[in-house]
Order: sequence, then structure tokens, then C-alpha cells
Amino acid sequence: MKKVYSVYTDLILGFLIPFGAALIIPVCFILAGSAVPVRILEAFFIGPWSTPWFLGNTLDNMTLLLTASLGAVIAFRAGCFNLGGEGQIYLGGCAAAVVLLNKSSLSGTVMLVLAAAAAMATGSIMGGISGLLRKKFGASELITSFLLAAALIPAGDHFISTVLRSPGVNLLATDKIASGRILAKLLLPSSLSVSIIIALFFTFLFHFFIHRTALGYRFRIAGAAPDLAGFAGIDAEKRLVPAMTLSGALSGMTGFFAVAGTYGMCYQGFSGGLGWNGIAIALIAGNEPLLLLPAVLIFGSIRAGSDTAMLQAGFGFETAAFIQAAVLLLAALPFGIRYLKGRGL
Repeated sequence: MKKVYSVYTDLILGFLIPFGAALIIPVCFILAGSAVPVRILEAFFIGPWSTPWFLGNTLDNMTLLLTASLGAVIAFRAGCFNLGGEGQIYLGGCAAAVVLLNKSSLSGTVMLVLAAAAAMATGSIMGGISGLLRKKFGASELITSFLLAAALIPAGDHFISTVLRSPGVNLLATDKIASGRILAKLLLPSSLSVSIIIALFFTFLFHFFIHRTALGYRFRIAGAAPDLAGFAGIDAEKRLVPAMTLSGALSGMTGFFAVAGTYGMCYQGFSGGLGWNGIAIALIAGNEPLLLLPAVLIFGSIRAGSDTAMLQAGFGFETAAFIQAAVLLLAALPFGIRYLKGRGL
């Protein structure tokens, strides 16, 4: 009973602390630095939902966060730590752009499927390599996934700025993807696309897998208690490579959603911290797939509201980034408290 209470306490603190700070910090900034605080507060709380354009873009941003955080959850559930999500998203998006910009006579639907496959394959290879290195050589997947992503992100930058760069624009970006090869839009004129339906499907599918299937039960046990799993005849090591591969595939899918749905092009640095935010949201949600939905809803609305309000208040986007950083930092606080309690401090 005490252990169950502790689990629920951690989940509650994981939600309340970062999101409480995310509400208090911008309000303090606005009240202290704005001549019209009421109008700015209205923009913060109501702006992301006020028009179809704002609503659609807010939901689209949440879709990217949901897919990225689901990739992180898959790794966490298997007892792994995929720290390369940012690079997997970025390189996955680059791979999708290469396919979608190809002058092929194939239909748009076929090209979208091929682009999604290329993005997921790119992310899965990056994640799978880290899982394989841990299984075969005992190398920490936390370090190898981060180093691999850090090494390949500049390669992606170079590829976009040279081989794929559109000669007709000043932006370091590719050509616009043809209208027949982008994901169908749901709420024009916003960027919201059918990617939100796909992301929700994957979320519910993984929830069903880990909570309603025997294989998912073994997957959970192997990640949460590998020693216990060994006594039960479950080889926890077998989950490492598949989990890291699937985690990378979901990150690659996030890149596909961004390129083929949100932006309609691939530009340098488009991932913009999605991988890191995904890890934070996964931790906030306690690695429960369905809890990702409220976590993404709150985090995404705070992020959109911060950008809108800070711009109208004249603070600039650095202030909004500071607020988001505070949310991510405080998201780890309950885990730090639990660690200190475990050490008797």
C-alpha cells in the first residue's frame, strides 16, 4: 500500500511541480514587465485556442511532442535510455525529405509511405546500433545514442545546406515539397495534419501492448526489474535491441511528421529540441503511454502560450525558451527527491 501511494505521489508531483512552475513563471514575467498585463495574460491562456490557425498549430505541435515522447517511453519501459532522439528526429526528417523531393512518377500516397519508411528506418538504425553496442559490449546506450546523434546532426546540417538546399531562397532549407506529397491537412489554414491520428493510434497501440498482452508484460518486467525477470526465465537482454530500434523508429517518424506535415520542407535545425522535450514529457508522464496525452496537452499549450504572450509583451523568444527550460528542469525534481530518499539523505 505504501509503495502504491509512493508511485502515485511521484506521478502527481511529476505533473504539478513543472506545470505549476510553468504557469507561475510567465505570469510573474508578464506582471513585472508588461504595461498591459491583462491583455498579455489573455494571450498566454487563451491565445493557443483562440482561432483555427492557433488551435491547429498548437495541436500539431502537440502531435510532434507526443510521437517524440512515445519513442522515449518505449526505451524507458525496456530499461534503456535513448538520449539520441533529437538526432534521430533530425536525420529521419532529412531521409523523408530526400524521398519526397525525388522526381518519381509514383503517386503521392506511395511516396509518403516510402518517406515514412525511410524516416523510421533511419531512426531505428541509429537506435538499434546503440542497443546492439550495449548488448554485445556493455557500452552504455545513454552515451552511445547521444554521441551518435551528436556526430550525425552536423552531417545533416551540411547535407541540407549543400546537396538539398533550394537555390531560390535565403533560408537553409530544401525546396517546398509538392502539394500531392504532403500529409492531408485537417484544420486549414493551420499546419495540423492526419499525423495527429497516426500519433494517437501508436500511443493507444503501445498502451494495449504493454498492459494487455503477455509479451508486453514480459517487456515491462524485463525493463523494471531485470534481475527478477531472470528468475522468471525472462531474458531482459533480448529486449535491448528491439526496444532501442523501436524507440528510434518513433523518433524518425516524428521527423517525417515535421517535414511532410508541419513544414512541408526540411530546413536546418527543424527538430528544435523535440527530442529533449520528448524525454522530459515521458518522465513527467511516468512512462505511461496514456498519461502522455494530458502531459503533452499541458506542455504544448504552455509552450504555445509562452511564445505568443512573450512576443506580445516584448520579451523575445529567449524568455519563452527560459520558461520551457524551467519546466524541463523541474520535471526531474521528483526523481531527484526519490533518489535522495533512497540514499537516506
